Amino acid sequence: MNESSAMPKVALDTVGCKLNQAETQLLARQFAHAGYRLVSAAEAADIYILNTCTVTHVADSKCRRLLRWARRRNPDAVVVAIGCYVERARQELAQIEGVDLVLGNSEKQHLLRLLEESGSLRRPLHGQSDSATHAGFRTRAFVKVHDGCNSFCSYCIVPLVRGREKSTPVDQVVADVRDRVAEGNKEVVLTGTKLGSYNYKGVSLSGLLQRILKVTEVARLRLSSLQPDEISAGLIGLWRDGRLCRHFHLSLQSGSDGVLGRMKRRYAAGDYQQAVALIRGMVPEAAITTDIIVGFPGETEAEFQESYQLCQQMKFARIHVFTYSPRQGTQAATMPNQVEDKVKRQRSQHMLALAKESAQNFRRRFLDKTMMVLWEKQTDGVWSGLTDNYIRVYTKSGKDLTNKLLPVRLAEFGKNVVRGEIID
Repeated sequence: MNESSAMPKVALDTVGCKLNQAETQLLARQFAHAGYRLVSAAEAADIYILNTCTVTHVADSKCRRLLRWARRRNPDAVVVAIGCYVERARQELAQIEGVDLVLGNSEKQHLLRLLEESGSLRRPLHGQSDSATHAGFRTRAFVKVHDGCNSFCSYCIVPLVRGREKSTPVDQVVADVRDRVAEGNKEVVLTGTKLGSYNYKGVSLSGLLQRILKVTEVARLRLSSLQPDEISAGLIGLWRDGRLCRHFHLSLQSGSDGVLGRMKRRYAAGDYQQAVALIRGMVPEAAITTDIIVGFPGETEAEFQESYQLCQQMKFARIHVFTYSPRQGTQAATMPNQVEDKVKRQRSQHMLALAKESAQNFRRRFLDKTMMVLWEKQTDGVWSGLTDNYIRVYTKSGKDLTNKLLPVRLAEFGKNVVRGEIID
């Protein structure tokens, strides 16, 4: 048997949050350790796996499109859909032509075994494959530390597809971080549905971070997201350790107290402002990024303007703009005064313009400064990487910069990108 037949090719693709990315990376390692060859989603594969998202109708549409695209590209492959979309609408995905298998969140951790037991995959003759190191996992690793949500915001489908909150044992998280460092990862991103709610046998997120920083040699540790009511001086004080990335993704969703109340968020706009002020007072050059929903049921023009003006005041490094999308099974889906699609589009465009301006202003603040950049990948001789405060930097180089953490002067801002010069 030749090598290609001995090592079936597996493509894993992801839509959605960093928690999904963490789970996809874990699956990739399982397949690689079992001897399968990992390839990119654009390559021919024996099996194509999509880890789905269903947080909005846009995510749903993207998932369906990717599954159909995978079937056209790999007519003889096994096409598998896993994750949150399956939890919400299993039959809907199962009926897409060309999808062979659908598995929910509780099932996907057993994906490899289920595929082998069903005969869809045959265990390779050779042992462990090293393809995980060539599939984009060597620079930034995502480690899942929390899952589920108990909050039940009125618009959010996540508690229905992810279940109740549960935290990964501290020792397991530490072991995962150590393993990722041993594999060569320079940055580890801790992720979870509600990361700030982490609590395992009395150990909070602050305690977890202290343990990781004390007993591992991770070069960079980044948090995926937090809620404003989870910010405290004790937590932010940990950023005295320079290994913690100066980047806080702090979900806002709306700058209007009226809308926040209907959303069943657990803070007001003033609370959010206080959290941001605390972060900036203790970590002055931190990037603060956020999520905004426009067109929530009943949102008036005045309430939208409250959101817009608060976003202006916050000077975010990045704003992820979501147009409200009704999710069946959530309270907001049946609320009166649903906003017209035309109005949603107009508000979305207005907020997106502000998001672009805000991101540009943040990046310009750091021109001529020298910052450490973790270089990730290159396209046609142009490399891209991230500063710890989440500025993507580009440079031309004939050298292999993959996974190098190097000092870089942020030299120029043009065509909406930052160009850097590596300092020898």
